[in-house]
Amino acid sequence: QVQLIESGGGLVQAGGSLRVSCAASGRTFSSYAMGWFRQAPGKERELVATISMSGRSTYYADSVKGRFTISRDNAKNTVYLQMNSLKPEDTAVYYCAAKLASYSGTYYFRGGQYDYWGQGTQVAVSS
Repeated sequence: QVQLIESGGGLVQAGGSLRVSCAASGRTFSSYAMGWFRQAPGKERELVATISMSGRSTYYADSVKGRFTISRDNAKNTVYLQMNSLKPEDTAVYYCAAKLASYSGTYYFRGGQYDYWGQGTQVAVSS
């Protein structure tokens, strides 16, 4: 069982930056690929970024590529999402998710593939 707790959300002006964090319980965090998803009001949940359990492989949605950076610190059982050049359309609840991975370089695109989810943290970007 893995528990995920997100933090760091808030209100920021367009063009600003924010870093959200996701702390995981348990001693096997390094066995999990991690993902950040978001869901805006009235919209479906979408993948933002994902990172392999080793941290060496990452993937970003086109909408955030070049602006967001996913990273992880396996010693601290934490995954981060650094968000720069934020836009109003980035406003959403951001969720982290964990997937027990088979290979160190694997990451996962679909929400249904993930085993555990956090409760979400709200990010609001004003224009």
